[in-house]
Amino acid sequence: MNNHTQTTAPASRQDIRVLRIDASGRYEGSVTRQLADEVIDALGARFNHVHVSKRDVAQGVPFVDEDWITANFTDDEDRNDEQRKTLAHSDSLVQELKDADMLVIGAPIYNFGIPASLKAWIDMTARARLTFRYTESGPVGLLKNKKAYLVVASGGVPVGSSLDFATPYLRQALGFVGITDVQIIAAEQLNTQGETGVQAARTQIAEILGKSSTVSSQAQTTT
Repeated sequence: MNNHTQTTAPASRQDIRVLRIDASGRYEGSVTRQLADEVIDALGARFNHVHVSKRDVAQGVPFVDEDWITANFTDDEDRNDEQRKTLAHSDSLVQELKDADMLVIGAPIYNFGIPASLKAWIDMTARARLTFRYTESGPVGLLKNKKAYLVVASGGVPVGSSLDFATPYLRQALGFVGITDVQIIAAEQLNTQGETGVQAARTQIAEILGKSSTVSSQAQTTT
């Protein structure tokens, strides 16, 4: 399956490659999925051509295990065929990330954090020598000049509050691999805010990307 940062998108018309990552366990009525659609549409109106690759991590991403760790910490030239096979899926996820100019990540907040599938994707793509490297002064991200839009939805957690462990973690994880231009679009506290929370996210999309955005009423209170 082939899927494809604090500033607004550049106003110039050009071709861009977008990696879209969806993590919601919902398909029908998911706010993050529908708002991600709106972000993609807004990008399409802003640029000449938007080439979108999609990675739906809710369909499954391998977890790190002993075989993966052994293969990952073996130098590339010393890996055997079985170790290369073990890393093949991770390699493909890394390549998708490298190829993208922009990321659109749909991330519902589950129990104050991100879905396990999205954490698994981060574990598979935070790879020494591929997406970051160690230096005498500490690790340095290798994925420069990329922008990320985080489309976040919560049922009760105020985004950016002390209860929100999702958005700070995503900023840290993306920054670790060099993606420091991160814009959060939040539909928060939907259990109580409902349409008001969704409308706030629509307004953010319009302000950031210069295009009005709509989400169907059926999606108002799900993440």
